[in-house]
Amino acid sequence: MPQNNYEYFLLMPQIIIGIGIVLSVIIEITTKKSEQILPWFSIAMFLATAVYSILDINQNFVLFGGMIEVGGKPAIFNFIFNIGAALVVLSSIDYLKKYGTYFGEYYILIQSSVLGMMVMSGARDILMIFMGLELMSICFYVLAGINRKKFSANEASMKYFLLGAFATGFIVYGIALIYGTTGSTSIQNLSENFSVYSTNIVFVLGLIIFLIGFSFKIAAVPFHMWVPDVYQGSATTVTGLMSTTGKAAAFSVLIVVLTAVFGSNAHSVTRPYFATISALSMVFGSMVAISQNNLKRMLAYSSIAHAGYMAIGLAAGNAYSIAGIIFYLTAYAFMNIGAFAIISIVEDENDSRVDLNSFAGLHSKSPILAAMMALFMFALAGIPPLAGFFGKYYVFVSAIQSNLTWLAIVGVLSSVISVYFYIRVVVVMYFKDSVEDFKITISSFSLAAVVIAALFVLVFGIVPDTLMNVITSVIH
Repeated sequence: MPQNNYEYFLLMPQIIIGIGIVLSVIIEITTKKSEQILPWFSIAMFLATAVYSILDINQNFVLFGGMIEVGGKPAIFNFIFNIGAALVVLSSIDYLKKYGTYFGEYYILIQSSVLGMMVMSGARDILMIFMGLELMSICFYVLAGINRKKFSANEASMKYFLLGAFATGFIVYGIALIYGTTGSTSIQNLSENFSVYSTNIVFVLGLIIFLIGFSFKIAAVPFHMWVPDVYQGSATTVTGLMSTTGKAAAFSVLIVVLTAVFGSNAHSVTRPYFATISALSMVFGSMVAISQNNLKRMLAYSSIAHAGYMAIGLAAGNAYSIAGIIFYLTAYAFMNIGAFAIISIVEDENDSRVDLNSFAGLHSKSPILAAMMALFMFALAGIPPLAGFFGKYYVFVSAIQSNLTWLAIVGVLSSVISVYFYIRVVVVMYFKDSVEDFKITISSFSLAAVVIAALFVLVFGIVPDTLMNVITSVIH
């Protein structure tokens, strides 16, 4: 097979999604039943891409003159993005009718955002990172405000857009300084000559500004201002997508860029930065989440804390910590998508019933939803033997290996605080009498998404080595 054709063959996951988006647009234009056809078309496309990526995980190449990598770490990220998006689409099918946005373009925006994430995770050139980031971000801005009639959605979309554009400005300025001092946007070049470049103050400044831009995207303190309002105002299923796959995409970029740094003594430039934002995020996210009664806001602050736990791995900066972050992101995706899917089932047409009181006595209204929500809360709190426990365990161990024991201790203390607000949800569901009298209409599609997410959380918790061995096999 000629080299060029073989490159296209290896790039099949991105090509499947790209062709799928074009076909989805054609379906949306040509048929009146697009909102019934597109969810299943999207799910089939995401599953095909996820399976293809995992089967091709050992075909690790950098294509198109060093622009994009396939196989290896990007293949694992493609799996997270696509399975996560498939579960979000499944839980959206009936939710969109209730939310008042029963449109086909909702699914096209999700597909496009996933393509952006895949470009980000596979990028080997800073300009490719930027292209993927913009494709993902613009879709998220629109998805946040997809129901124009809801004031809260408009507000969420506007805040996300303004602060997201501000963060993108940081990233572009950082790229400009990096390019200005190195004359290249190649990450390979960055990695090979890092010890030379790191003596240049303008280059170091460019790198720090670039990292600050991505700290916005992972929602780390002090760049977290947008998170609670955007998560609360957006459609619940969209929040599930943004808080998991969107975060994973941003971390994939930080991992790519920092892997270039780890080999040199210049990791001392980034370690204090990540150690600081990690400690701040864990403590702030856990402390503020305690006072939240709205479950979407509580999960938003918990998301800030989880960004802090994952940032421990970036501060540690060894191969084990990278594997730990990827494991954590996979577990977190399923825990959070499952929790948001349950909230979307209980929620009513007016965006109400998303606070703690609405979940009081849930075990008598729907034992299965209460059991699943309890499972996700325990997993997010990091209680063994669930996937969330091992995610934290791996990053804490990597911190101790890198002589950052104090950061691991802060992480453990923050986890202890977080147990309170996660377990509170379980206590309210099982030990408080129902305050509001309402009937929950459980969509079989949403329930299927919840059960699948729960199975992943259990499997990766009971046999974490299955996932960890795959991840460590592709980390060089």
